[in-house]
Amino acid sequence: MGKRQIHCGKAGSGQAAKICNNMITGISMVAVSEAFLLAQKLELSPQALFDVVSTSSGNCWALSTYCPWPGILPATPSTHNYKPGFALDLMLKDMRLAQDAVTKNGSVSFVGAVAAQVYALYSAMGHGNEDYSAVMKLLQGLAEEQASGDARS
Repeated sequence: MGKRQIHCGKAGSGQAAKICNNMITGISMVAVSEAFLLAQKLELSPQALFDVVSTSSGNCWALSTYCPWPGILPATPSTHNYKPGFALDLMLKDMRLAQDAVTKNGSVSFVGAVAAQVYALYSAMGHGNEDYSAVMKLLQGLAEEQASGDARS
């Protein structure tokens, strides 16, 4: 599948690396999505946010290669109605594997646990076959609900 092969150590180490990598990717996608929503509320254009962050300390793969905001990068699932490149249910599976490994090995994962819950919620809502970057739509919906609730108060 990949172009590079990296020897990770004893048997099972490659699987451990995959779980850790996907945990980072899953967390990053939620963080990038939240940042785009905040930028929108602050009246900063999505393109401006992308241009700044993709060349700054906040840059990550979830932003620069797989941006969850539609229209920023032409070949991403977000720009194509979140048709899966990597299904949300697959990311949820990997996030759960990471959380199981955390528990079994006495590690710590606050942010990973919350990100796993975000994916689990959107999957339970029937969106597990969409790309995992579609978590952006869940967060947008929650932000809209909160804004309309604030407007009623």
